[in-house]
Amino acid sequence: MLARLAPLVPIALVTLLAGCAAQSPVSQQQVTDPVTAQSSIHAQSQTQGHGRSNSIASANASSVFEDEIATENELARFSSNNAYQMPALADSILERGKSLIGTRYRTGGSTEKGFDCSGFIGYLFREEAGMTLPRSTREMINVKAPLVARNSLKPGDLLFFSTRGRGRVSHAAIYLGDDQFIHSSSHRSGGVRIDSLDDAYWSKTFIEAKRALAMAPTTVISRK
Repeated sequence: MLARLAPLVPIALVTLLAGCAAQSPVSQQQVTDPVTAQSSIHAQSQTQGHGRSNSIASANASSVFEDEIATENELARFSSNNAYQMPALADSILERGKSLIGTRYRTGGSTEKGFDCSGFIGYLFREEAGMTLPRSTREMINVKAPLVARNSLKPGDLLFFSTRGRGRVSHAAIYLGDDQFIHSSSHRSGGVRIDSLDDAYWSKTFIEAKRALAMAPTTVISRK
């Protein structure tokens, strides 16, 4: 009996081994049910989507950053091309004004032969800042320039006074600093001179101040 079965043992063994070999690759594969497989695909899609979103966000951030740099560069170019500096213009105006101290008062005058108050201011702003201001004090006080509080005055600001009462402007001057101002005062006071806002008369008649130099052209051609 055993002798008859002996030849069959190797055949059965080979068949068994062949069967294991055929099933082995299947057991080693990562096979999942359809739901799990779909979840896996969805997760992979989300991961890829997040990657694309991150790339887009990164690109947008880079674009904004580049825009900011461009804006800064434009401002830098504007600043470098902007020759106007108010303190420098104020210095020029005031130095020129001081050189004219003693020039006689002349009604309607706007030259070095003689000035009235608005003619004196208009002459200095035209010659030193390239600006054309209204001829009369009543028009000058209405220029579209920033109003300035008395405690915030800076050299070059225009001062307006009501020397004839009723609150109506009738005189104008240019602020020097340290509560002093220069103006073409009157025939009796000797024309162009320096006075103080601390003086009771000028303090009482002061109306308002304006920063006309804020309207100055960005490039001023020197006439010297």
